[in-house]
Amino acid sequence: MKESKIKPAGQASLGIEGKNFDLPMLAGSQGPNAVDIRKLYDQADVITYDPGFTSTASTESNITFIDGDKGVLQYRGYPIDQLAEHSSFLETCYLLLYGDLPTASQMEKFTYTITRHTMVHEQLASFFRGFRRDAHPMAIMCGVVGALSAFYHDSTDINDPKQREIASHRLVAKMPTIAAMAYKYHVGQPFVYPRNELGYTDNFLRMCFSVPAEDYKVNKVLSKALDTIFILHADHEQNASTSTVRLAGSSGANPFACIAAGIACLWGPAHGGANEAALKMLMEIGTVDKVPEYVKRVKDKSSGLRLMGFGHRVYKNYDPRAKAMQIQAHAVLDELGLHDDPLLKVAIELERIALQDDYFIEKKLYPNIDFYSGITLKALGFPTSMFTALFALARTVGWIAQWKEMLEDPHQKIGRPRQIYTGPTERAYVPMSQRK
Repeated sequence: MKESKIKPAGQASLGIEGKNFDLPMLAGSQGPNAVDIRKLYDQADVITYDPGFTSTASTESNITFIDGDKGVLQYRGYPIDQLAEHSSFLETCYLLLYGDLPTASQMEKFTYTITRHTMVHEQLASFFRGFRRDAHPMAIMCGVVGALSAFYHDSTDINDPKQREIASHRLVAKMPTIAAMAYKYHVGQPFVYPRNELGYTDNFLRMCFSVPAEDYKVNKVLSKALDTIFILHADHEQNASTSTVRLAGSSGANPFACIAAGIACLWGPAHGGANEAALKMLMEIGTVDKVPEYVKRVKDKSSGLRLMGFGHRVYKNYDPRAKAMQIQAHAVLDELGLHDDPLLKVAIELERIALQDDYFIEKKLYPNIDFYSGITLKALGFPTSMFTALFALARTVGWIAQWKEMLEDPHQKIGRPRQIYTGPTERAYVPMSQRK
């Protein structure tokens, strides 16, 4: 069990119907202080109302820190731009899972372990073939990841630290294989097995795009871009899917079921589908000369148009992940000779106008990561139906780190939000013959 690092930060006073209640104030290492309301219901017989829990801390965590006003994102204290530039996804996985960057020997051992967990049980191939050919990759991933608990019984005991670690390694290692199998099944091609001599992202690209008819050589520029995408999506604090994983885990559900729940939540278009929506918007605009007219329509509230890929629920400044994603988008398009791609030209012009226009500045509609990631994934050869599946692949390590932290938290309880009931008050049952 981990020790709490929350510190006292004074008291707050709440007046209710002439009575004052003193509530402890708590402070973390960064971010706003919190009012501790855990005993408020017992003391005052009232509950708090916070739809979406946007002003409520559900847990103590030392994994990811976000300051949306300043545009800050840190994994275990490390700024996201530094990790995107210098780290690898697998090293970032180690950081999220264990709290510190690995030494050379630790990284070698971790890489060896993950690499040798990449294969999936052969009977899973039959499981895949039970889906319709036109099944969405996310539908397949929800089912297959949830079914892993039926194949790996030796790592479902959440009370055993060793089994928790084995399950963590298995999920990080097997998710690229499962995602690649979902892609291959979706496009009607044979499954490709992983190879131990390849790195994490190289292996994934080969499993997605190689075919038995010819050899496949990994392009390092493309691999670096996808690896960066994975780093940028690895964790994002207590978002909807992470909260879903924690909520499922709070009941004692096995790790594979918890991650499947996270995938299901991520599938929602308001969460994981934003990069696909941004790409569709750029395709709808079509050419640079049509950007001013589109922007004009966005400003017109009666049009119902939204500027996809701009603004963020958390970041009220420039999304710190967007710059790193922009660099990789240019690198990929240069490498593939697509720098004159009309979508990129539209994106650059749209970004230029939005960053200079008073309307967007006032509303703080800055470009977010989805603005460039959709273009990059399309250039890499992935269909839009795979975009959210790739998001799930990357976010799995964050979900696991959060799940493990939750299980080790001595203050953790099964999730049970309250409600304000507005239905009928008590009434007597009326027999059907007497109802009007």
